[in-house]
Amino acid sequence: MGTVLRNIVLVVGVLATAIYLHNASWLAPTPPGELKIIAHRGVHQTFSREGLTNDTCTAERIDPPTHAYIENTLPSIAEAFRLGADVVEIDIHPTTDGEFVVFHDWTLGCRTEGQGRTRDHTMDELRALDVGYGYTHDGGETYPLRGQGVGAMPTLGEVLEAFPGRAFMINDKANRGPDAELLDAYLDARPFAEPDRLTIITGPRFAKTWRSLRTDIPAATRAEAKACIKGYIAWGWLGHLPQACRGGVGVPLNLRRAYWGWPNRLQARFPMTDGGVLLVGHVGGKGSASYNIDNLEELDQIPEDFAGWIATDKIEVIGPALAE
Repeated sequence: MGTVLRNIVLVVGVLATAIYLHNASWLAPTPPGELKIIAHRGVHQTFSREGLTNDTCTAERIDPPTHAYIENTLPSIAEAFRLGADVVEIDIHPTTDGEFVVFHDWTLGCRTEGQGRTRDHTMDELRALDVGYGYTHDGGETYPLRGQGVGAMPTLGEVLEAFPGRAFMINDKANRGPDAELLDAYLDARPFAEPDRLTIITGPRFAKTWRSLRTDIPAATRAEAKACIKGYIAWGWLGHLPQACRGGVGVPLNLRRAYWGWPNRLQARFPMTDGGVLLVGHVGGKGSASYNIDNLEELDQIPEDFAGWIATDKIEVIGPALAE
């Protein structure tokens, strides 16, 4: 081996060793704190994701019910917190009479007996509907939740007031700048809507307006989350955090080892971001399953000293398991 080649190999070896040590998890301190749980939609009826599109009515493909809780309702939220959720994710839409309703769908026809866009109704009209009306697990032969959700569609103010001190992730469904202005005024008018217990998931138009109005309630977008993942995997070996990572970083469970510094060094790099490290379920090739951490097999893959966040669609499974 010539001198030049030996020098190249030596330099490459030194660089590789430096990169390894700079990202070595075992050299990072044990993360402070404990694992925290985001309960997606509270306690709710899960459904098959096989062949799912934006037009699919998920209420028509639920799994056989094991409980009677309906997402985005006060009983569902209360049960999620009782089971150990640190944060409950809820969905909102503005109404024609100045309220914000907590309801998932852009339109009413899937889950309720109503019709039209959710935002085109008054709160009284929405509250008169049955949010359990459209749920079926057997192709429409039975509707086990029909009649159990009449009047159960709450306002955002009712949710925040009913659970003082509890944290919520608010999912804005419209991605409209004027809606950000409406929500800002809405929260300002309610002293119990403390900013330190709220975060917002939204689109770029809402986020741009929101960030121009206030900085005490962080807003993150799905596009930023994707950009953060790509940027960190590309440049994280330098310890660099892309601007898109200001809301934290999402880590799919099956890709966790592709993230530089997983797990402890990675967590040490994100403590000052809004969201830190959020661990979600498997992505790609998972068929009809949820994209969150929903079973004990997935839970067992998480390091015991992981102190970031996990998201789950099955708080009734994950919460009690962690409590043990």
